[in-house]
Amino acid sequence: MSYEVSLGLILLNAIIFTGGFTLQTFSVAQESVWLILPAWPLAAIWYISTLAETNRAPFDLTEGESELVSGFNVEYAGGPFALFFLAEYANILLINTLSATLFLGASVFHFAPEVPTTNLIIKATLLSILFL
Repeated sequence: MSYEVSLGLILLNAIIFTGGFTLQTFSVAQESVWLILPAWPLAAIWYISTLAETNRAPFDLTEGESELVSGFNVEYAGGPFALFFLAEYANILLINTLSATLFLGASVFHFAPEVPTTNLIIKATLLSILFL
């Protein structure tokens, strides 16, 4: 079973909880309480599924590196490997930004409401640090 199925079902549940699919609807719906608190089982499954989607540990065994010479490092030279590596980390940043929007309220930061523009960046950065 693909991990996209669980991510899609959780996204549909988040849409049902908030009442719409715009970023503004997600922000307005989470002004009083973040969605991570009432829907913590969904958030936990979302986190595990995003770990699996981005091939992070313990889901990083997609290729048998012991059978290969050096895993996927053999197939790419310096430039293509750098682009491949950057694409993986850009995917992690995108997933964590989406996670912060869905479950932590994009523009709502209850501990410091005076900094509304950097709230999403702070939340996505903290989730990325936790992710890595």
